[in-house]
Amino acid sequence: MTSSRLKQDQRPGAARRGRHPGLALAVIASCQLMVVLDATIVNIALPDIQRALGFSTTNLTWVVSGYTLTFGGLLLLGGRAGDILGRRRVFIAGILLFSLASLLGGFAQEPWQLLAARALQGVGGAICSPTSLALVTTTFAEGPDRNRAFGVFAAVSAGGGAVGLLAGGMLTEWLDWRWVLFVNAPIGLLIALLAPLYIDESDRHPGRFDVAGALASTLGMAALVYGFIRAADDGWSDGLTLGSFAAAAFLLVVFVVIESRAREPITPLRMFADPNRSATYVIMLSLAAALFGMFFFLVLFVQNVLGYSPIRAGLAFLPITVAIAVGAGLSQQYLPRFGPKPFIVVGSALAAAGLGWQTLITEDSSYASGVLGPMLVFGFGMGLNFVTLTLTAVSGVAPHEAGAASGLLNAMQQVGGSLGLSILTTVFGTASRNEGRRQVREFLAEASPEQKARFARTRQLPAPWSSEVLAHGIATAFVPAAGMAVLALLVGLIVMRVRRSDLDALAGTAGPGPA
Repeated sequence: MTSSRLKQDQRPGAARRGRHPGLALAVIASCQLMVVLDATIVNIALPDIQRALGFSTTNLTWVVSGYTLTFGGLLLLGGRAGDILGRRRVFIAGILLFSLASLLGGFAQEPWQLLAARALQGVGGAICSPTSLALVTTTFAEGPDRNRAFGVFAAVSAGGGAVGLLAGGMLTEWLDWRWVLFVNAPIGLLIALLAPLYIDESDRHPGRFDVAGALASTLGMAALVYGFIRAADDGWSDGLTLGSFAAAAFLLVVFVVIESRAREPITPLRMFADPNRSATYVIMLSLAAALFGMFFFLVLFVQNVLGYSPIRAGLAFLPITVAIAVGAGLSQQYLPRFGPKPFIVVGSALAAAGLGWQTLITEDSSYASGVLGPMLVFGFGMGLNFVTLTLTAVSGVAPHEAGAASGLLNAMQQVGGSLGLSILTTVFGTASRNEGRRQVREFLAEASPEQKARFARTRQLPAPWSSEVLAHGIATAFVPAAGMAVLALLVGLIVMRVRRSDLDALAGTAGPGPA
C-alpha cells in the first residue's frame, strides 16, 4: 500500500474497510431503494390498513400524505444538513430514524399512531435520500465511474416502485399489512452498520440551517391538505376547514417572507425568476398531483371493486412502470435531437388523455378497459416528462446551484402529490356522499326486512350498491386529475421556451431525476 493511500485510509472519517466503491454504491443504492420502495409498498396495503384501523376513505389519504408532506417539505433541509454536518453522519441518522419510524408504524393500533409514524418516516427519508445522492458524487470521481454510479442509482430509483408493488402485495397477503413497515427495520439497521465500513465521510461546509423556512412551508402545506380533506367529510362551511385554509395562507406567506430575507434560504426564490424553470416546477407539481391520486384510487378500485388480492393488485400495476420506463428511455435518447418542448407537450397530453379515459370507469369496468388501457397511456406520457423536466430544471443554473434546482423539483413532486391527492379526495368524498344517498334510497326501496335491519345496524351498503358508490366517486375524482394534466399541457405550450441548444451543456451529465 502506498503512503498516500495509507494517509487517506487513516484520515478522520475514512471508511474502516478502505475504499470499496462497489460495496459503497450497494449501501447507498440500498438506502434509495428503501425510500423509493416505501411509497408503493404501502399503497398496495391501503385497503387492509383501512379495514384494520378503521380509516374512512378520505382520511386514508393521510397514510400517503403524512409521508410525502414531511418528505417533500424537509427534503432541501436534509440535503443542507449533509453539507454542513457531514454526509455520512447525516445519512446514517436518517436511515436510523426511517427504520425506527417504520417499526413504530408496524405496531400502530390507532389511526393517529400510524399517521405519526408515517410523518416521522418522511422526516427520515428527507434526511437520507438527498444525502445518498450527494454521497455518490463524493465517493466516485467525475467521469465514467460517476456516470455508471448515477446509472445504477437512477435504475434503483426507477425500479423501486415496481419492487414495492410486488413486495407490498406479497407481504400483505402472505403475512400482514404491518410487514410492509416492519421490513424496513432490519434493512435500515444493516445499512447503518455497513455505512461506516465502506463510505468515507465528506468534508463539512460551513452554513446555516433555515429551519424556520422549512417548518413554515411544511406546516403551511399540511394545513392546506388538512383543509381539503376535512372539507370532503364536513363541508366547506365547517369552522376547522376554514381555519385550516386561513392558517395555511398565513404560514405560506410567512414562508415567502422568511425565504426573501434569509441569508441562506432553504428555497432560493431566485430559482423561480426564470420562466422556464418556474414552468417546470408547475408542470411537475400538476403531474405529480395526478399521479399520486391515480395510484391511490385505482388501488382501492382493483381490490374493493374488482376483488383482486394484494398480490394480484401489485401485478396489475406493473405495466405502468414499464410504460414509464419506455417513455423515459425514448425521451433520453431523442431529447438532444428535438429539444424538451415536444416531449413535455406530448407527454402532458397523453397523461391528460389517460386520466380523461379513467373518468369513464364504472363498477362494471374490467381491468383491461378501466385500468390497464388508461394506465399505459398515462404512464408513457409521464415517462416522456420525467427526464425532460429534470434537465430543464437545471438548465441555465450555475453549477453550485444545480443541487438546489433539482432538489426543489423533487420537493415539488412530493408536495404536489400530497396537495393533489387532498384535492381529489375532496371531490371523491363529495361525489361519494351524494351518490351514497341516492343508492341508500334505491336499496331501501328494494331491500328485504332482514337487509334493512342489517343496514340499520352497520350503516353500510352491501355489494353491488357499495361498489357503485366507490366507482362513481373514483370516476368523478379523475375529472380534476385530468384537469391538472391539462394545466401542465397549457403551461408547456404557452410558457416553456427552452430550446435544444440550452441543454447541450447538460447532455450526458444529468444525474437521476425524480423517482
